[in-house]
Amino acid sequence: MNSEHWKVLSQTMWSAYPAVQVAAWRMLSRLRHEGWAAENLDILYLDDESLEWARKTGDHEQEGTIQFHIDSNGTRLHEGDTVVLVKTLDVKGSSLSAKLGTVVKNIRLVPDNPEQIEGKIEGQTIVILTRYLRKG
Repeated sequence: MNSEHWKVLSQTMWSAYPAVQVAAWRMLSRLRHEGWAAENLDILYLDDESLEWARKTGDHEQEGTIQFHIDSNGTRLHEGDTVVLVKTLDVKGSSLSAKLGTVVKNIRLVPDNPEQIEGKIEGQTIVILTRYLRKG
């Protein structure tokens, strides 16, 4: 994320619209490691209701970088997507071999690792590295 792009928040945060104030607070919180963002957070005032609304996403607890689950072609993956294997994979701890072109429906994203998804192949739930699949 290019923090220079977000310096406009220094003016935007003074908007009369609570939604704009909340969005500014959230982005400033993500960029709080930057000196200018930390200073703006110190002077930005939100009423209790708006501050509660802003904190619902947990942005104030996260770092400025957000990682998404991306397939082998660079396409963002979402919970419930259907993907296709781009390589034959031997499943560890099993005699199962997932063949090239196998369709995996209704995937689940591994929350702590953007390089992994979970999916069912032949009734068995396995973890698959995102670099070995494409969105289908």
